[in-house]
Amino acid sequence: MNQTEVSQLILKIMFPELLNTIYMILASTALSAIFGMILAIALITTAPKGLKPQAFVHRCLDILINGIRSFPFIILIVAIIPITRLIVGTSIGVNAAIVPLVISGSAFIARIMESNLQEVDSALIEAAQSFGASNFQIIFKVIIPEAFPSLVSGVTIAVIAILGNTAMAGAVGAGGLGAVAISYGYANFNNTIMYSTVVILIILVILIQSLGNFLYKRLK
Repeated sequence: MNQTEVSQLILKIMFPELLNTIYMILASTALSAIFGMILAIALITTAPKGLKPQAFVHRCLDILINGIRSFPFIILIVAIIPITRLIVGTSIGVNAAIVPLVISGSAFIARIMESNLQEVDSALIEAAQSFGASNFQIIFKVIIPEAFPSLVSGVTIAVIAILGNTAMAGAVGAGGLGAVAISYGYANFNNTIMYSTVVILIILVILIQSLGNFLYKRLK
């Protein structure tokens, strides 16, 4: 493959798939952060020392999250194909990949956020309770604001994990840079394309981590 063909491949294939990868990351991260936050709040609230202990609910949530996290992502994609088809009408393509990305990302983010929220000084919670604050107020006006810098740092880690998962999703027809690396690089024995894709993924990781570090320092 000469230089002209490589340039055309970059413009016609790699750039559009880079945009698809970014789309998958943004959509999956936004949804995963929402669902992950809901799960994390439910976990800390229903924990034995939580604001409203509920042993059965906490145990069920704990098992659910551990169960999802125990699945290797590429197996999870295949295992939930019926659910993916039910939600988006297809099991291949960028939109289809978002379903397993969100399911996996939500469980991952829930664990990170749970840990971040648990680190909030219990004295602050007790002080809020002594002033008659409701559980809702304690969660959204004390716990989350205090843990917010750590939550941002945790989401940064999750975004990088989701990026890695988008590359794996490319192996089963999801599109994105992973599909380019496998279909145009590895399958065609084109090391230029394959390693170029790897370099782009590394740059994306560096940019995401740098942005996360910047936001963490500004919020701390």
